[in-house]
Amino acid sequence: MSRVGNRKLEIPTGVTVTVEGNIVSVKGPKGELSTEINENITVNISENEITLTRKNDNFKNFHGTANANIRNMIVGVTEGFEKKLESVGVGYRFQLKGTELVVTAGYSHPVNVAIPEGIKLEVPSNTELFVRGIDKQLVGEFAANVRKIRKPEPYKGKGIRYADEHIRRKEGKKASK
Repeated sequence: MSRVGNRKLEIPTGVTVTVEGNIVSVKGPKGELSTEINENITVNISENEITLTRKNDNFKNFHGTANANIRNMIVGVTEGFEKKLESVGVGYRFQLKGTELVVTAGYSHPVNVAIPEGIKLEVPSNTELFVRGIDKQLVGEFAANVRKIRKPEPYKGKGIRYADEHIRRKEGKKASK
């Protein structure tokens, strides 16, 4: 049984956490985030510590989720989140043009992706892309949407992948002989 909901969260210096009804707001050096939690979960703030309690055992799933979401907000406004993507393949590349990311991934045309507010992109080389932001969900979703343009294939390994992702390779037709 998971005990994530019972975990005590420490509030680092420079971060303020406020609770208004069932809206939790976290403000820190990198920005401000807020989220709505279930009304059956109570957030208690004492000095530099946050604890969450639930009314009864029917809300266990919301208890752990609320705790994890508040922890992710605290980490986001202090350190931020980052995903690194790589493109593998001849002619596959990333390029920034204003408020759009242009992805060339083997199609007859380049794919333009609008960059949402709260996301910062960095392209150190044309095959690497860093997605940074304070909202973990937004960073992960944008990185997943870029990866979805051309998923890595198992035979040659071509496509867009996360930097730490391992692609299981297949041998192909010649393995049967």
